[in-house]
Amino acid sequence: MIVDISKKILIVGLGLLGGSYAKALKRFGFYISAITKDEQSIEYALKEGIIDEGSTKLDEKIIGSADLVIFALYPHVFVEWIKENQHLLKENALLTDVTGVKGSIVYKIQDMLRDDLEFIAAHPMAGKETSGVENSTEKMFFGANYIVTPTKKNTPEAISTCLELGRLLGFSCVTTLSPEEHDEMIGFLSQLTHCIAITLMTCNDKENMEKFTGDSFRDLTRIAKINDIMWSELFIANKDALLKQMDMFINKFNDLKQMLENEDVSSMREMMRHSTKRRALFDKK
Repeated sequence: MIVDISKKILIVGLGLLGGSYAKALKRFGFYISAITKDEQSIEYALKEGIIDEGSTKLDEKIIGSADLVIFALYPHVFVEWIKENQHLLKENALLTDVTGVKGSIVYKIQDMLRDDLEFIAAHPMAGKETSGVENSTEKMFFGANYIVTPTKKNTPEAISTCLELGRLLGFSCVTTLSPEEHDEMIGFLSQLTHCIAITLMTCNDKENMEKFTGDSFRDLTRIAKINDIMWSELFIANKDALLKQMDMFINKFNDLKQMLENEDVSSMREMMRHSTKRRALFDKK
């Protein structure tokens, strides 16, 4: 489906990710429309040629003509949008998303959808510390990972289309996980890292420390500049998986603390060597 550039793509939520999707897909000649709350975002996207048309209203023509709809909304907003507005969608339209949690929304949305619609969930593992369509760039997808989370309700055609979408966007690794596997993985790789950055940034409020820091602290706390509304919602939506990952981290941190208290240099060095070996696997190729 996606390779046919006659197909129209609608993006609901034209922020950083929605705008980046639009820029990436526009390069292939797709007709891109957008629905978003902010009039300035629509005006900017039209002026810059990021989209072909857009509206801050529930434009029935725009929504009803889309073959593929990409939802770039907060999880609870996404669920409410589907509940209230799915009647506006074209028959046999394919829906996907960019949401950072899956188990708490995928089944809920699939259960409430009309029989002629299909939702195939996906998670682009990419982002920036800035927000808004004016900061969008398809370059942040290059070298990044894209996860599709199919369920038993998804057709092979929809899964294939969503995987192809990830490749068109420029992601270097496009793969699949179940919603449950995704949430466990994301609890560790994304949410726990944000928890650590927040905690590190707030555990010592001594003044003027920014005048003395080195790159290690800046690198480690880069993601501490955080959207509190979005991330608190994501944490709660993935509460059980994230708590397990937090316990795992606390236990390992306490191991290191115990090594230091006992001046166990041998064990510390072994842990550091293991860390160095593991870290090499995460370097972007």
